[in-house]
Amino acid sequence: MIWENEEVRSTLRMIEAEHLDIRAVTMGISLRDCISEDIGRTCERVYEKITRCAERLVPTADEVQAAFGVPITNKRISVTPMALIGEASRAPSYVPLAQTLERAAETLGIDYVAGFSALIEKGITPGDAVLLDSIPEALAVTNRVCSSVQVATTRAGINMDAVAIMGRVIKAAAHLTADRGGIGCAKLVVFANIPEDNPFVAGALHGIGEGDVVINIGVSGPGVICSAIKRLRASGQPCDLGTIAETIKRMAFKVTRAGELIGREVVKRLGPPVRFGIVDLSLAPTPAIGDSVAEILEALGLERAGAPGSTAALALITDAVKKGGVMASSYVGGLSGAFIPVSEDHGMIQAVAEGALTLEKMEAMTAVCSVGLDMIAVPGDTSAETISAIIADEISIGVVNNKATAVRILPVPGKGVGERVVYGGLLGEAPIMAVSRFRSDGFIRLGGRIPAPIISLRN
Repeated sequence: MIWENEEVRSTLRMIEAEHLDIRAVTMGISLRDCISEDIGRTCERVYEKITRCAERLVPTADEVQAAFGVPITNKRISVTPMALIGEASRAPSYVPLAQTLERAAETLGIDYVAGFSALIEKGITPGDAVLLDSIPEALAVTNRVCSSVQVATTRAGINMDAVAIMGRVIKAAAHLTADRGGIGCAKLVVFANIPEDNPFVAGALHGIGEGDVVINIGVSGPGVICSAIKRLRASGQPCDLGTIAETIKRMAFKVTRAGELIGREVVKRLGPPVRFGIVDLSLAPTPAIGDSVAEILEALGLERAGAPGSTAALALITDAVKKGGVMASSYVGGLSGAFIPVSEDHGMIQAVAEGALTLEKMEAMTAVCSVGLDMIAVPGDTSAETISAIIADEISIGVVNNKATAVRILPVPGKGVGERVVYGGLLGEAPIMAVSRFRSDGFIRLGGRIPAPIISLRN
């Protein structure tokens, strides 16, 4: 990649004043060669391979950060879905595998390791069932392990038995981490159409179609986009939504270029067998003021995120980010759009607190962004069936629209509407949102599968 002087100067400004960073350098590692019929032996192989492959990940990322002056916020690992790795052992619990992932992450200085996962969009094998049963304890006894479960795809439809199970799993994870605000749920996400190369937690995993060791990059640029829009509107030049879309495209191009540059440099310094995977060009906010997707919406003229017009504005942003990103790199993947988590976005927190943003409006907005109901805190007494119904609603949006979507919902023990839960760091804090008082138990208990939509018949 050849950079012009002006591009370098522009990137430096984005870093210094507009919160540009590389949100994640994620090493995906295949653990398929670690499978054995003994859970202890499997754990040994998993630990050995992760620590061997990622031994130089953190120091190399630090070297690249120092050399280029581009902040790298997180160093992460994603692995093959652990339900596949543990199944041959016929072990009654996969908590030892989660503890092994935690131990490897601690040894390496990794922020998060993701892939304590199962793919159950059409059915549940014995190994899948063990992993699902293990999730609450696994997330309670670890700090860095993240879990994801796919319950639907556009090709398979929605496994409503799995959706019902996940409502109970989420409640159990909240109960076992009640002393920490139910933080176990912040490390658990339920997906439709999960990407196999997503570098962002909690939904990262290393898909079975991936290579042995891969580096995927997650960039972040809400502050960059927001600043560009504010400069445009303050310039006095005539501008409409089309002009704004062009501005977002140009900024997304620059952000993606920076991400690929850093990713390829990390791969170059690590050397074989590591190869470059993708750049995920999602706009991933943080709780910091000025690094918010909600502030972008407000820069477009909305009084608050959640006001009428929010879905249309978010659609414009997401589309422009994708168009700018694909011009910058031939290797765009992951989720690649706009994230709208509540607890991780200062503007979203404020919008919820002021009543501008409700759970139902959030659901509507997820139809046009790259992920779903993310880091949504609800009352701790919300039933498992209601949580499952919320999951089913959100997942159906992804299935019918042939897009990735997900639910990371936090039933906070002992908390009610209007109170707050505080996690700190990138997880931020969230106001407890109201949930419909009307029940969905009968619908969830029907079980079975919701068939795939007609658009799935593409052969």
